[in-house]
Amino acid sequence: AFSRGFLIQSLAQLENLCKQLYETTDTTTRLQAEKALVEFTNSPDCLSKCQLLLERGSFMSSKTTVLNYDSLLACQMPKPGTHDSSFYLMLFFNQDSVEYCIIGVTILSQLTNEINQADTTHPLTKHRKIASSFRDSSLFDIFTLSCNLLKQASGKNLNLNDESQHGLLMQLLKLTHNCLNFDFIGTSTDESSDDLCTVQIPTSWRSAFLDSSTLQLFFDLYHSIPPSFSPLVLSCLVQIASVRRSLFNNAERAKFLSHLVDGVKRILENPQSLSDPNNYHEFCRLLARLKSNYQLGELVKVENYPEVIRLIANFTVTSLQHWEFAPNSVHYLLSLWQRLAASVPYVKATEPHMLETYTPEVTKAYITSRLESVHIILRDGLEDPLEDTGLVQQQLDQLSTIGRCEYEKTCALLVQLFDQSAQSYQELLQSASASPMDIAVQEGRLTWLVYIIGAVIGGRVSFASTDEQDAMDGELVCRVLQLMNLTDSRLAQAGNEKLELAMLSFFEQFRKIYIGDQVQKSSKLYRRLSEVLGLNDETMVLSVFIGKIITNLKYWGRCEPITSKTLQLLNDLSIGYPFLSYVRKLVKLSAVQFMLNNHTSEHFSFLGINNQSNLTDMRCRTTFYTALGRLLMVDLGEDEDQYEQFMLPLTAAFEAVAQMFSTNSFNEQEAKRTLVGLVRDLRGIAFAFNAKTSFMMLFEWIYPSYMPILQRAIELWYHDPACTTPVLKLMAELVHNRSQRLQFDVSSPNGILLFRETSKMITMYGNRILTLGEVPKDQVYALKLKGISICFSMLKAALSGSYVNFGVFRLYGDDALDNALQTFIKLLLSIPHSDLLDYPKLSQSYYSLLEVLTQDHMNFIASLEPRVIMYILSSISEGLTALDTMVCTGCCSCLDHIVTYLFKQLSRSTKKRTTPLNQESDRFLHIMQQHPEMIQQMLSTVLNIIIFEDCRNQWSMSRPLLGLILLNEKYFSDLRNSIVNSQPPEKQQAMHLCFENLMEGIERNLLTKNRDRFTQNLSAFRREVNDSMKNSTYGVNSNDMMS
Repeated sequence: AFSRGFLIQSLAQLENLCKQLYETTDTTTRLQAEKALVEFTNSPDCLSKCQLLLERGSFMSSKTTVLNYDSLLACQMPKPGTHDSSFYLMLFFNQDSVEYCIIGVTILSQLTNEINQADTTHPLTKHRKIASSFRDSSLFDIFTLSCNLLKQASGKNLNLNDESQHGLLMQLLKLTHNCLNFDFIGTSTDESSDDLCTVQIPTSWRSAFLDSSTLQLFFDLYHSIPPSFSPLVLSCLVQIASVRRSLFNNAERAKFLSHLVDGVKRILENPQSLSDPNNYHEFCRLLARLKSNYQLGELVKVENYPEVIRLIANFTVTSLQHWEFAPNSVHYLLSLWQRLAASVPYVKATEPHMLETYTPEVTKAYITSRLESVHIILRDGLEDPLEDTGLVQQQLDQLSTIGRCEYEKTCALLVQLFDQSAQSYQELLQSASASPMDIAVQEGRLTWLVYIIGAVIGGRVSFASTDEQDAMDGELVCRVLQLMNLTDSRLAQAGNEKLELAMLSFFEQFRKIYIGDQVQKSSKLYRRLSEVLGLNDETMVLSVFIGKIITNLKYWGRCEPITSKTLQLLNDLSIGYPFLSYVRKLVKLSAVQFMLNNHTSEHFSFLGINNQSNLTDMRCRTTFYTALGRLLMVDLGEDEDQYEQFMLPLTAAFEAVAQMFSTNSFNEQEAKRTLVGLVRDLRGIAFAFNAKTSFMMLFEWIYPSYMPILQRAIELWYHDPACTTPVLKLMAELVHNRSQRLQFDVSSPNGILLFRETSKMITMYGNRILTLGEVPKDQVYALKLKGISICFSMLKAALSGSYVNFGVFRLYGDDALDNALQTFIKLLLSIPHSDLLDYPKLSQSYYSLLEVLTQDHMNFIASLEPRVIMYILSSISEGLTALDTMVCTGCCSCLDHIVTYLFKQLSRSTKKRTTPLNQESDRFLHIMQQHPEMIQQMLSTVLNIIIFEDCRNQWSMSRPLLGLILLNEKYFSDLRNSIVNSQPPEKQQAMHLCFENLMEGIERNLLTKNRDRFTQNLSAFRREVNDSMKNSTYGVNSNDMMS
């Protein structure tokens, strides 16, 4: 009696704690209650007490049970031997109350969702083992239970005004969706690839999907329940429609597809619920899956295909005409038609696909609806879709394929609409009484048409094109170029930014398809351009491109979007020499020669120093000078006079900054703007000059004359990243030996002198940036870490450039190398470990620099203080598990160099030699012997990744592993025994044999031949271990191995 009374009292306390958790407003009380309940979920008698709580019958007991089951099952279900806990869940479904059933479904739904989500507190391997165990043992039962309950619910006349029945149906649909949305094989995709997703249903689930009643259940539910539930039903159908193809044989897949198409047809015939935006969106996703998961040849064989494709076409046309309704859903409809149109050339089925009838209707609906929207948007002040260039570009990419199907009809429509709008536009411009609204409407319509013409021309790449289609392209191109002549002639008075951006999009597509050596110049497009516009060859067409570029830079220099896209077009045209002959034609144009000889703010306003603009707005200058640099190189050769002539504006700018710096007081803002513009220009030129001859001209121009100015700028403005970032990036570019351009003569000291300047800049910036003190977390990257990252890249480029013999520095008492390396250490120690991996650019620059240091400057690493060595080793250890494969591979290489160095020093120390180890090596060995746990932990990590994870860089991982094993043979033996003993008894012998084979034929050295043998053994080892563990839920996780 005492025992029972005590139990009732403890249950009452549990209910009270749960009440405090759910209802109290006092934070302290809630936290205490939460802590007590979490402790309860970890107790061994939690499940039995939950059962007693449930039997007490109060609703608060039910809430307590939900809380405890959720926590308990999330912890326990994946563990071997505890799946019996699901028995207790059935208590919920054996009760007569709907409330209890809701609790059970909610627990299962949350449990499925939580197990599906990777937990950052656990290694990915452990998460996958838990998820796989849950998938194999429980998920199908949960899915079956959910479907059975839905069938029972759909068979009854549910009273959805009853809150409990309403809640039950909602929770059941969520549970079903969570089951279908489970990441079955650990390859979950992000939302951006949503329309490409395949649901990897296990083979053991086949029966559920071969049974047509499963699919029919959801279509019946859609039609029988209120629209507020329908989005979840459709979401489930989207997942079911995406089931992997290999789950069925051909006959089964055809039958499944037939049922799916019948269900879609039924929805299209009764579209009332689709007026709800959520329903509409999910249904569009469902339609897209019809083609992403099934082939056109399979679809046309479905019995009702002709009727279904007609209904889908009508639905798409209606949707496009109502452009203001759910605009984000249009993507899925266009995706469906894009895939259908792309499949037409490959379909082998004898049944008609009828796309030649319906695709032009979709194309026409898209084009006309966009044109009709212009007036309404301007009239009502609505948000203009043209403002979202990303969305427009995505839709145009889809239309480019759709429009190429029955291209004659597309072109005829575009020519008709373009001529109407262009004529109206011209008449309005000539009319003195024309209203600005009417002009804006026509400009908006023409903007859409120019974008669409560019898109369909770009679509030529996807289809085998005929001469007739090239002639049609010619008709469209002529019209756009005639419009361009009209708008350019008015730029002195007025211009339309959106129309200009559309023109640039058109030119980009035109360049990709019709400019270049791969294009037949006898193409009918060129013939049409000659007949209408007098453009007789490619050179004349190129002159149109350059003319447009110069016009834009002249009139739109203050409009950043147009300037940057114009310069990108120029940059794209300049790429390719000497492989593309058209670049040489380009350089011979008088307009290009004009740019090469007159690149000043007088002719190109964006090169001016506008006090109103932000320093970061000057980025486009680098693109401009990269293009000019490439064009200059075509005919430059060794002509120093031509080079000096080209550099005159930049020489004048440097002299102006030097003059300002020589006075005690100067206009700081003017100096900053001049210098930032200048170094951005120079970085563009330095990037373009990838040949030795031209780069040496640049080097001799800038060094030694102007290098002190860059150093002075860093000294003055180290705290202003808008100034320091461009200067540091220029220096990083100058020391980068791209294409072996930095090759100095045997008698030249320039390599050493260049490194001295590099060291000086890194040291000056590093020492000053460390004086900033505490920087707010949200500004730390911009103000500090970005500059440090560029310094790391700069030092790495200099150290690995192969143009400096670094041994001479110490030999002649030059401290440039030591200063740079010591500054690197100071900067490194100022960065928390977490930041090294949180910022991708910093990660890549740090680990690539460390790779060079451990390879070529290991004596320096060995000479560092113990705390610094441990910091570096810790950073390598953390980097081994980084998600970025480049970082992980770099860490493997660093570790390999360190381990190899250690092994060599140990080998030398055990041999009788007359020459003792140097002091640095001796110290380093001593530190490693004092702290063996660091190397041992990395051995565990590498082995764990190779055995248990999806190791994408197995070769890189194998290189340091042999050295780690040879340095820690006893630890490796213990680790091997631990892994073997963690396996089920029947698998232990096989695992032991795997390890024996791994070390078979391996000698105690790190010679290349021995390493290669070990790498081969490791590949076989990994395959054997994976085969051995496939059917086992046992194994060791990384935390166990590292403890």
